[in-house]
Amino acid sequence: MRFSYAEAMTQASYYAPLAQAAEAAGYTSMTVADSLIYPKESDSKYPYTDTGDRAFLDCKEFIETMILCAHIFAQTTTLRLTPFVHKLPIRPPVLVAKQASSLAFLSDNRLGLGVGLSPWPEDFDAMGVEWARRGKRMDECLDILKGLTTGEYFRYSGEFFEIDELKQCPGATEPIPLLIGGHADAALRRAVRKGNGWMHAGGDGEELDRLLTRLAEIRAEEGDTRDDFEVHVISYDAYTLDGIKRLEDKGVTDCIVGFRIPYIMGPDPEPLQKKVDALNSYADTIISKANG
Repeated sequence: MRFSYAEAMTQASYYAPLAQAAEAAGYTSMTVADSLIYPKESDSKYPYTDTGDRAFLDCKEFIETMILCAHIFAQTTTLRLTPFVHKLPIRPPVLVAKQASSLAFLSDNRLGLGVGLSPWPEDFDAMGVEWARRGKRMDECLDILKGLTTGEYFRYSGEFFEIDELKQCPGATEPIPLLIGGHADAALRRAVRKGNGWMHAGGDGEELDRLLTRLAEIRAEEGDTRDDFEVHVISYDAYTLDGIKRLEDKGVTDCIVGFRIPYIMGPDPEPLQKKVDALNSYADTIISKANG
C-alpha cells in the first residue's frame, strides 16, 4: 500500500515544510488542491459536504496548482505529488501538457496528474469555456495530454481542439500517470478508458464499496487487466492495520490520509508543528507496520 498525505486550505507557507516532513516520514505522495476563483455570488453547491455550502472556501490561500507543485518539488527529492484534482477542461490542454511535462522532467518523474471536471459553472465562465459538453472536452484534453507529454510530434483533430503537428521539448522521460477524479459512472469509465487510475473524493464506506465494485465491473467490461492501474481512496479504514488490509483486498493501491477537517470558516488555526506531529504519528503507527 502507498500513502498520500492530504493537507488543503491551510497557510501557503506550510506546504513545503509539510511535504519535507511527509517525505521523511515515509509517505509516497502528497496531494495538491486546485482552486482558481471564488465568486462573490454563486448558487453552486459544494458536492462533498452535507449542506453544499461553499463559504468555507472564501479567503483560503490556494496557490495555483502547477506553481505549488514546482515549489514543493524544488524542496523534496523523492515525494510524489498528485493534484487532487486539477480542473482540466477549463484550461488550454496544450498549456497543461507543457506544464506537466516540465514538472515531470524537473522532478525526475514524480508527478501523478490527478484531473477532473470542475463542479463550478463559474470556473468555466471565468476562463471563457462553455459548460455544455464538458465531459467530451475533458476526453479531448486527456488525448492531447497523452500525445504532447511524450515529447514527440503530435497532431489532433477533435470537436473542440485542432492541433497541427507539433511537439514540446523536453517531454516527460516516463509516461505521466493520468488519475481521473469523479464519482459519476462516466468518470469511472473515463478513468479506465483514458486514464491510468481513479481518485476517490470521499464519502461513507458503503458508497466507496459501491464505487469500487462499479470500477471493477467497468474494468472487466473494457478488458482492462493492467497491474499498474492506480486506485486512490479516502477511507476511515486507512487508519487501522486491519482496515488497510481490507482496502488492499478491494484493489486499493493508495490511501489518502489527513488529520483534520478542512471545511471550516476562516484561516486554519492549527499550528505547523501539530500537523507534523500528526503525520509522524500516523507514519509510526500505520505506515511502518503496513509496509514492514
